Amino acid sequence: MNKKTFSSVLAVSVLSLSLGGQLFAAQASFGDLSGVTGQQKIETLQKEGLIKGVSASSFNPKAVLTNAQGVQLIAGGLQLSLAAITFEAGKVPTAHDLFPAAKEGAWYAEAFVNAHFNGVELPKTIDPSGVMTKEEYTNYLMQAVEKAGNLPLINIKPQDITDEKELTAEYQGAIQRALNRGIVKLDADGNFHPKEQITRAEAAVMLYDSIEFLKQQSAQ
Repeated sequence: MNKKTFSSVLAVSVLSLSLGGQLFAAQASFGDLSGVTGQQKIETLQKEGLIKGVSASSFNPKAVLTNAQGVQLIAGGLQLSLAAITFEAGKVPTAHDLFPAAKEGAWYAEAFVNAHFNGVELPKTIDPSGVMTKEEYTNYLMQAVEKAGNLPLINIKPQDITDEKELTAEYQGAIQRALNRGIVKLDADGNFHPKEQITRAEAAVMLYDSIEFLKQQSAQ
């Protein structure tokens, strides 16, 4: 998907996703976001139909994000699809083919397939019910953002990260690019907290910031 196409998709507001397996109408406002960091961003995504909650009025922002929810959030929010990918007739792999722990027909199955074939490098052993860490979500999200926006490779000056030794080596590049693009920030002490479990609210805010970043890129 090129920048122009992505911008057009955003403009007509046809994106739709779920942070959980059960879908609810997006019109009702979430009643559990008061005082939550990034409240306005989450509410904006909700009003635009980009995210849904665990009920018509509850987002459950402090709950940890499962792998299934995280992949659905990324693939749905950035409109990853198989539209531009060619397969032999009848040869489209299923989510279970690609990831043995994934259940066929599950609400997240299509998102796993779309993410995989759009450059999001999910481990074959991923457990959909497992919990996603901050560094994992950042890594997957950046891969999807770069694919959706057709972004070129960039040379950046790495930021100093106080707890850099805790980062998984293969995720460092994605984390640095996310920092450079303003999609994620360090805390007051310069820590990233890579191994912490990411919450639904934190993940939604990062999605919002990613979409805003892509809008800015498409306008240039």
